[in-house]
Amino acid sequence: MADILTPALGESVAEASIAKWTKKVGDAVKKDEVLVELETDKVSLEVVAPADGVLSAINAGEGDTVVPGTVLGAVTEGGAAAAPAPAAAAPAAAPAASGGAAVDIAVPTMGESVAEGSIGTWLKKSGDTVAKDELLVEIETDKVAVEVSAPAAGVLTITAADGATVTPGQVIGSVAASGAAAAAAPAPAAAPAPANTGSAQAPASAHLSPAVQRVVSENNLNPASLSASGPKGNITKADAIAAIGAATPAAPKAAAPAAPRADQPREERVKMTRLRQTIARRLKESQNTAAQLTTFNEVDMTNVMALRAQYKEVFEKRHGVKLGFMSFFTKAVVQALHEIPAVNAEIDGTDIIYKNHYDIGIAVGTDKGLVVPVLRDADALSLAGIEKGIAALGKAARDGALTMDQMQGGTFTITNGGTYGSLMSTPILNTPQSGILGMHNIVQRPMAVNGEVKIRPMMYLALSYDHRIVDGKEAVTFLVRIKELLEDPARALLDL
Repeated sequence: MADILTPALGESVAEASIAKWTKKVGDAVKKDEVLVELETDKVSLEVVAPADGVLSAINAGEGDTVVPGTVLGAVTEGGAAAAPAPAAAAPAAAPAASGGAAVDIAVPTMGESVAEGSIGTWLKKSGDTVAKDELLVEIETDKVAVEVSAPAAGVLTITAADGATVTPGQVIGSVAASGAAAAAAPAPAAAPAPANTGSAQAPASAHLSPAVQRVVSENNLNPASLSASGPKGNITKADAIAAIGAATPAAPKAAAPAAPRADQPREERVKMTRLRQTIARRLKESQNTAAQLTTFNEVDMTNVMALRAQYKEVFEKRHGVKLGFMSFFTKAVVQALHEIPAVNAEIDGTDIIYKNHYDIGIAVGTDKGLVVPVLRDADALSLAGIEKGIAALGKAARDGALTMDQMQGGTFTITNGGTYGSLMSTPILNTPQSGILGMHNIVQRPMAVNGEVKIRPMMYLALSYDHRIVDGKEAVTFLVRIKELLEDPARALLDL
């Protein structure tokens, strides 16, 4: 029998949720066939069959939370071996019942720079019988919520009360093995498993992961026509998305009138992902903590656009990356931060911490939500270095491969709503930072230039800042400085 284990989830990712099983107990499976998809707050992971045989047990259902190393289920190699599985499980449980040894429940590692957390509400009380991997309590930190499960089946003893402050490795309770708890272990059995061993060839759609299946279904794609770039010939989500543009829209148009409105639910309740919960909590905390104010200006993009048009082909050939507007804005922001240090500072209690480094957060929209990876030491980077750094961070964000270190420690943030067509907005601070710059859509508008009306490409800029530390004069001066550097790019090159 081969266990199906939760794989390593990536640096700083401590847990995942079961999204969907593609097989049920008793189904025949092949080695490396996708069995289940796990979702974390950053990425989706596929777990494959460890061997040919029959799926004889599923220990974690859809929606359950698991940690690396958790046994999700088991595959019995060879169809005939599936039936005796419950009998084999019983003797294994017997020593635990007789031994009665207690297994400590320890606080897990909660991520880099997270030194402590608070005990939430225990879902069980001392003396209750618990099953192995059953969720017992959630520990809240300032960045993530960590779920703690039972390390073994048995009777629970709690040593840390609700609301107590705990640190990684601290023992908050224990589970003593008991016969009653151990007896429940053989529950996931499947007697009719051998009857399904004849399904040797599954249709192509059965091998699609849940994430890929959603894209295929929502866009009426034919899986047989998709090119597969994943390992072992699997179709990835990127393959499905790339095929959307090539799909013919005729079929959806013909089918649309046939679907009566009554077939669609008027409302749908969906649980928020952990990333969306974190975004919601942090944005509300930002509003409640800082004295936020936004000031606006507009910038004539004529000279920057002309410079970019003149050199973009040479730039790309020389550096291997496209020349965009973000590098110009980042350079202008860094120079303005040098001159107005309060915007690059933060408040800590009754102290002000002035930052002498310039780590710029770049807001990136993904299909799971907004993330803000940090471009380190932007003041030491050239335009090419900035463009390469932003491109790498953007790709990692869209692929769900960002680490906690890449999203922490920024001193100032830039967000570009213009890529989605935004004309103007008031961005919310990424606390504890004291400033965030909002870029917007470039629009051709009539402007008065030297007494004449001319059509110019104009962009509105918005600076939201913490009025507790940044005065209005400093905020306006900061934004005007950015405007000057963008309207005359030579000033930045000459350090004027």
